[in-house]
Amino acid sequence: MATNAKTRKAARYAVPVAVAGVAAATVAMVPAFANSGGPDLPKMTAQQLIEKVAASDVQQLSGSAKISTDLGLPTLASGLLGGGGVAGGSANPEDKIAQLANGTHTLRVAADGPDRQKLTFVDGKDEYSLIHNGADVWGYDSKANEVWHEKNPEAAAGKDQKKTAERLGGASPQQLAQDVLKAAGPTTDVSVGETAQVAGRDAYQLVLKPKQSGSTVGSVKIAVDAKNGVPLRVQLLAAEGGKPIVDAGFTKVDFAKPSADTFAFTAPKGAKTTEGAAEAGKDGRGHGKEFKGLDSFPGLDALTGGMGGAAGKGGETKVLGEGWATIARIDTGAGKSLKDIENGKDTPKEAKQFLDSLGGKVTGKFGEGRVFKTRVVNALITDDGKVYVGAVTKDALVKAADANK
Repeated sequence: MATNAKTRKAARYAVPVAVAGVAAATVAMVPAFANSGGPDLPKMTAQQLIEKVAASDVQQLSGSAKISTDLGLPTLASGLLGGGGVAGGSANPEDKIAQLANGTHTLRVAADGPDRQKLTFVDGKDEYSLIHNGADVWGYDSKANEVWHEKNPEAAAGKDQKKTAERLGGASPQQLAQDVLKAAGPTTDVSVGETAQVAGRDAYQLVLKPKQSGSTVGSVKIAVDAKNGVPLRVQLLAAEGGKPIVDAGFTKVDFAKPSADTFAFTAPKGAKTTEGAAEAGKDGRGHGKEFKGLDSFPGLDALTGGMGGAAGKGGETKVLGEGWATIARIDTGAGKSLKDIENGKDTPKEAKQFLDSLGGKVTGKFGEGRVFKTRVVNALITDDGKVYVGAVTKDALVKAADANK
């Protein structure tokens, strides 16, 4: 299972695992072997284990999974990111994917090749199901009794299966693992850690660690089924320790072919149905909110807009560093300082609230600034209107700001 372009961006933000744009072929392999911490399995190198994952051809499965996310978001920012409706109603899939950014969620999953997949969010007695069956993609919210539907005739003809099928997999352990491996590069050490049991199955654990200092990510652990090479669990661990930032894995899995009626769906009587556009954004509203860097933070968007140009909307962006230590510098073209924004009568309410939610002030050769801090992504907003953001520590942001003032 995989996701479409929009859902993939949302999912990657909800569970950020590495810095994109690095070729997996250049992964620096560490010749470590599995030890006896779990099931007694034949020794395997990291290279062999990655090849096992790549060679896995499992396309049929069903089971249950759990995903827990602790990004350490400030209270206000957590509400801004996770709250609010998405165009298209509560049955819209983008709305549900965004909810994975916080808390613990239980899922039921099923797949039968590229034409049929099903993902169900379970919340007590309420359920949300996202179903792909041939040319049809359905979303159903049982609590609201609302249905979202999109039809893609090209998928039925086999011309566009990927675009239609990819809507469902961003929350699956398999897709998260694939995203991690694609993003791994020469700045990553890859080894095989302790063996484990996941969902009652023996597994190897692939461990990815940043070579560079300054990353907020300590390691990524991928549990791989010892028999068929399917990723069963992905854990993103913080450099500062504590519970995992993201822990997504199967609690039960069966690799038999699901029954055909698993993917059958008929809108319940009385349900409100919303038809989605054939392509994201085609109707002018799209299927939901696409994560566009800092524009997805309403308060920060209002803040940088008041400083002279919203991030990503006319501001100049420069990429600093590489791999896990990559930092994006956004020059907003500020016409005002942070103090002007904080005390200005015309400053949007959202901007002032966002400033109040930030961490303490920081100083350096660059001048003064404020820090937006999470367990993964941190952002430094300088008084002269520059924004430095990345999955790096506050000290790394200050160092970058000093070197690029």
